Amino acid sequence: MNKISPIIVELLRKRSVTEESEILEFLSDKPQKTYDPFLLRDLEAGVDLILSCIRQNRKICIYGDYDADGVTSISILMQFLSNFNADVFYYIPSRFDEGYGLNREAITVIKELGTDLILTVDCGSVSYDEVEYAKNLGMQVIVTDHHSITDKKADCLLINPKQADCDYPFKFLAGCGVAFKLAQGIQKKAGLPRKTVTDLLDLVAIGTIGDIVPLVDENRTLVKYGMQRIKEGCRPGLEKLIDDISLKKEQIKSDHIAFGIVPHLNAAGRMLDAKIGVELMTERQPKTISTIVLQLIENNRARKRVQEETFEECEKIVRESHLEDLFFIIHCPAAHEGISGIVAGKIKDKYHKPTIILTPSGDGYLKGTGRSIKNINLYTILKEQEDLFEKFGGHAGACGLLMKEENLTIFREVISNYIRKMFEEDGSIFEDETEVDLFLEGREITMELICELNRLAPFGNSNEKPLIGLKNVKLMYSQWMGTDKNHVRFSAVCTDGSVLPCVFFNRAKEYFSLIMGDNPVLLMGSLDIQEWNGQRKIQFIVNDIRCDLAEGINDSN
Repeated sequence: MNKISPIIVELLRKRSVTEESEILEFLSDKPQKTYDPFLLRDLEAGVDLILSCIRQNRKICIYGDYDADGVTSISILMQFLSNFNADVFYYIPSRFDEGYGLNREAITVIKELGTDLILTVDCGSVSYDEVEYAKNLGMQVIVTDHHSITDKKADCLLINPKQADCDYPFKFLAGCGVAFKLAQGIQKKAGLPRKTVTDLLDLVAIGTIGDIVPLVDENRTLVKYGMQRIKEGCRPGLEKLIDDISLKKEQIKSDHIAFGIVPHLNAAGRMLDAKIGVELMTERQPKTISTIVLQLIENNRARKRVQEETFEECEKIVRESHLEDLFFIIHCPAAHEGISGIVAGKIKDKYHKPTIILTPSGDGYLKGTGRSIKNINLYTILKEQEDLFEKFGGHAGACGLLMKEENLTIFREVISNYIRKMFEEDGSIFEDETEVDLFLEGREITMELICELNRLAPFGNSNEKPLIGLKNVKLMYSQWMGTDKNHVRFSAVCTDGSVLPCVFFNRAKEYFSLIMGDNPVLLMGSLDIQEWNGQRKIQFIVNDIRCDLAEGINDSN
C-alpha cells in the first residue's frame, strides 16, 4: 500500500474499493477474482447435455444476437466446441427481418437442418413460447443469457446469473461472459487443457467492453487477461482488423476496443450481416481474412455516413416540432433502422432528454429504439404502457419496441403526461450531475500522474476514466479539424501560467463561442499521453466546456 498514490486510493474510495485486499486486486496485472462456473444454476446440467450430444454426434445450433456481444459469444463456443470436432453450426437472426432473440421462423429452419439441440447465447431468457415451439418440434434447448428476467422465463435449462434462484456471486457478466463460463464448465468436466479456455479471453474482453456491462469484479479480471491476449496477437482476423484501422495491438486500451473494434463488429449487424464478424474471429486463412476486414471497414464507413444523415434528419424534426418536449418521440420514416439506436443516443446526449426514434416496419407497424438519461428509467416508464406495444424489451438506459402506427398519438400523449408529472415532482431529474474527480493545476499534470491514473484501467461502465477539471483557463491557438470543423485542438493557459495541449472531438462546433471567446472557462476531460514518431506528449481530452462552476458541477474533492 505504501507505493500506491493517495490520489489513487481516493479515486478507488469513490468506486467503493476501500479494503487493502480489494485495492491490491483492483490494481493487479494478474487479478484473481473469478468464480466457479458450476455456481451458475443449470450450468452443470447444461454441460452434461452438451457432452452427451457430442458423444452421440447430435447436431448443435448456437443461436445468438447480432451485436458485438452476440458475435463474440458465438465465436467463443464455435471455437471451443471445435476441440471436440462437434457437429455444430450457428444462426444469427436478421435485425431487419427477424429482430432480436428467438423466433419461430428461425426455429423451423433450424429444425429442418437436422438440429437436435439449440444453444442460445446472449438471448432467450424470456422466450417461453419460442422454446416451447422448439421442444414441440423435438429439439432440446439450453439458454445462456445475461439479460434481466422480467417476464415468464423459458422452461428449459437456463444459465443466467440474474435468475432469482441463481447463487452465482457476480450478476453482471456479459453474454460472452456467460458463454465463457459454460466453456469453462465443459473444459473442467471433459478434462481438456486449460489453454482451450484461456485462448477465448480476447473474445470475452471485446464482447464485455462492447456490451457496456460494469467493468468491475470478475468482468475486470476477464477483460484484463483478454486484453493481454489481444496484445499478443493470437487471433489473425482480429490482428488484421486492428492493423487496418490504424491501431497498435501492443498499445491496445479499452477505448480502442469500445470505439474501434466494437463499432466494426456492430456495423455488420446494423448494415449487412453479423455473420462476417464471426467469420473474422474464427478464420485463419490470410486471404479470406483480408477480404472480411475490407468488408467490415467499408461497412462501418457506410454506417457512419448513414448515421450522420439520420442524425441531421432527426435533429431537424426535433428543432421543428419537439424542442419544448421533455421526452423526444421522433417519427422519422427516412431513418435507417440499423442505426436508429445510435442516433437516439446522440440526440439524448445533445439535448439531455430521453429519446425514442420510430421507423416504419411494414403492415402499419412502427419499430422504435430509445435511449435515456441517468435519472430517468426508460424501462420502468415504458413497461407501464406495455399494452400499447406488440413487443417491448430493454433496461433503464435503452429499449426497443414494436407498436401499431395508430397508437402513436396516444403513446405521445401518455408519455408526455407521465414525464411532466415526474418533472413536477422532482425538477432535478434533467440536471446534468457531472462530478469532477480531481481539480488540478497545470503543473500538477505530469507523465507520472497519468501513469498512476492508468493503473485504474481498463476503463468503462462503473469504472470511468477519472474526470479532471481545470478551472479558470484561457483558450488559445485554436486549430479546427475535419470536413465539418467538428474537432478542434487548442492550448489551455492555466492559472499557474502553464500551457496544456487539448483536443476536443466530435462536438466542438457546439462550443464555438466558448472556444473562440475571451472569457476564462472550466474544462472537463481526461488525461492522455500522445505517442508519435517516438515522442511522448501530454494532452487533455476535452469532454465538456463550461463558463463557470455554477452549472451543476460537483467538486467531489
